[in-house]
Amino acid sequence: MLGHVNHARMLGLIEDARIALCLQAPRRDDSGVGGVILVHLDVDYLRQVRYRVDESLPIESWVVKVGTKSFTLRQEMSQGGDVVARVDAVCVAFDYATDSSRPLDDDERAFWSRYLEDAS
Repeated sequence: MLGHVNHARMLGLIEDARIALCLQAPRRDDSGVGGVILVHLDVDYLRQVRYRVDESLPIESWVVKVGTKSFTLRQEMSQGGDVVARVDAVCVAFDYATDSSRPLDDDERAFWSRYLEDAS
Protein backbone atom coordinates (compact mmCIF):
# COMPACT_ATOMS: atom_id res chain seq x y z
CA MET A 1 0.00 0.00 0.00
CA LEU A 2 1.30 3.43 -0.92
CA GLY A 3 -0.20 5.16 2.12
CA HIS A 4 -1.76 8.03 0.22
CA VAL A 5 -5.31 8.96 -0.78
CA ASN A 6 -6.07 8.21 -4.43
CA HIS A 7 -6.78 11.23 -6.66
CA ALA A 8 -10.25 9.95 -7.55
CA ARG A 9 -11.16 9.70 -3.85
CA MET A 10 -9.92 13.26 -3.31
CA LEU A 11 -12.19 14.49 -6.13
CA GLY A 12 -15.09 12.55 -4.61
CA LEU A 13 -14.63 14.31 -1.28
CA ILE A 14 -14.40 17.70 -3.01
CA GLU A 15 -17.53 16.85 -5.02
CA ASP A 16 -19.39 15.98 -1.81
CA ALA A 17 -18.60 19.46 -0.46
CA ARG A 18 -19.68 21.09 -3.74
CA ILE A 19 -22.97 19.18 -3.80
CA ALA A 20 -23.68 20.06 -0.17
CA LEU A 21 -23.32 23.75 -1.04
CA CYS A 22 -25.34 23.47 -4.27
CA LEU A 23 -28.21 21.81 -2.40
CA GLN A 24 -28.50 24.95 -0.23
CA ALA A 25 -28.99 27.16 -3.30
CA PRO A 26 -32.49 28.22 -4.42
CA ARG A 27 -34.06 25.82 -6.91
CA ARG A 28 -36.50 26.65 -9.67
CA ASP A 29 -38.36 23.35 -9.21
CA ASP A 30 -38.84 20.62 -6.63
CA SER A 31 -36.48 18.12 -8.28
CA GLY A 32 -33.98 18.38 -5.43
CA VAL A 33 -31.03 18.39 -7.82
CA GLY A 34 -30.12 22.03 -7.31
CA GLY A 35 -30.66 23.22 -10.87
CA VAL A 36 -26.96 23.32 -11.84
CA ILE A 37 -24.62 20.98 -13.66
CA LEU A 38 -20.85 20.74 -13.66
CA VAL A 39 -19.39 21.62 -17.08
CA HIS A 40 -15.67 22.05 -16.39
CA LEU A 41 -13.25 20.96 -13.69
CA ASP A 42 -9.67 22.19 -13.35
CA VAL A 43 -7.63 20.38 -10.69
CA ASP A 44 -4.19 21.09 -9.24
CA TYR A 45 -2.80 18.38 -6.95
CA LEU A 46 -0.35 20.34 -4.82
CA ARG A 47 0.81 17.74 -2.31
CA GLN A 48 0.42 14.07 -1.61
CA VAL A 49 -2.39 13.35 0.85
CA ARG A 50 -1.45 10.76 3.42
CA TYR A 51 -4.08 8.29 4.55
CA ARG A 52 -4.71 8.67 8.29
CA VAL A 53 -7.54 6.84 10.03
CA ASP A 54 -10.26 9.17 11.33
CA GLU A 55 -8.61 12.33 9.98
CA SER A 56 -10.83 15.00 8.45
CA LEU A 57 -9.71 16.78 5.30
CA PRO A 58 -11.19 20.30 5.43
CA ILE A 59 -12.50 21.75 2.18
CA GLU A 60 -13.04 25.48 1.75
CA SER A 61 -15.32 26.67 -1.06
CA TRP A 62 -15.98 30.12 -2.46
CA VAL A 63 -17.12 31.72 -5.72
CA VAL A 64 -14.56 33.46 -7.93
CA LYS A 65 -16.94 34.47 -10.74
CA VAL A 66 -20.66 34.81 -11.36
CA GLY A 67 -21.74 35.03 -14.98
CA THR A 68 -25.08 35.17 -16.78
CA LYS A 69 -25.64 31.41 -16.80
CA SER A 70 -22.75 30.10 -14.74
CA PHE A 71 -20.56 30.54 -11.71
CA THR A 72 -17.05 29.32 -10.92
CA LEU A 73 -16.51 27.73 -7.54
CA ARG A 74 -12.98 27.43 -6.15
CA GLN A 75 -12.37 24.69 -3.62
CA GLU A 76 -9.27 23.89 -1.61
CA MET A 77 -8.64 20.71 0.35
CA SER A 78 -6.15 20.85 3.23
CA GLN A 79 -4.21 18.42 5.36
CA GLY A 80 -2.20 19.50 8.37
CA GLY A 81 -2.77 23.16 7.55
CA ASP A 82 -1.37 22.86 4.00
CA VAL A 83 -3.49 23.13 0.85
CA VAL A 84 -3.15 19.78 -0.93
CA ALA A 85 -5.56 20.27 -3.84
CA ARG A 86 -7.16 23.25 -5.58
CA VAL A 87 -10.18 22.89 -7.86
CA ASP A 88 -12.01 25.37 -10.06
CA ALA A 89 -15.46 24.03 -10.91
CA VAL A 90 -17.58 25.80 -13.53
CA CYS A 91 -21.25 25.15 -12.87
CA VAL A 92 -24.06 26.13 -15.24
CA ALA A 93 -27.70 26.80 -14.38
CA PHE A 94 -29.67 24.05 -16.10
CA ASP A 95 -33.27 23.41 -17.09
CA TYR A 96 -33.85 19.67 -16.99
CA ALA A 97 -37.21 19.95 -18.78
CA THR A 98 -35.63 21.52 -21.88
CA ASP A 99 -32.23 19.86 -21.42
CA SER A 100 -30.46 23.19 -21.83
CA SER A 101 -28.64 25.89 -19.93
CA ARG A 102 -30.58 28.89 -18.65
CA PRO A 103 -29.79 32.25 -17.05
CA LEU A 104 -29.31 32.35 -13.28
CA ASP A 105 -32.40 33.92 -11.73
CA ASP A 106 -32.19 36.78 -9.21
CA ASP A 107 -32.40 34.47 -6.16
CA GLU A 108 -29.66 32.19 -7.48
CA ARG A 109 -27.44 35.14 -8.39
CA ALA A 110 -27.91 36.61 -4.89
CA PHE A 111 -27.12 33.23 -3.27
CA TRP A 112 -23.88 32.63 -5.21
CA SER A 113 -22.82 36.26 -4.89
CA ARG A 114 -22.80 35.84 -1.08
CA TYR A 115 -19.84 33.51 -1.54
CA LEU A 116 -18.03 35.74 -4.04
CA GLU A 117 -14.35 36.23 -3.29
CA ASP A 118 -13.54 39.78 -2.24
CA ALA A 119 -11.83 41.36 -5.23
CA SER A 120 -10.05 44.05 -3.17
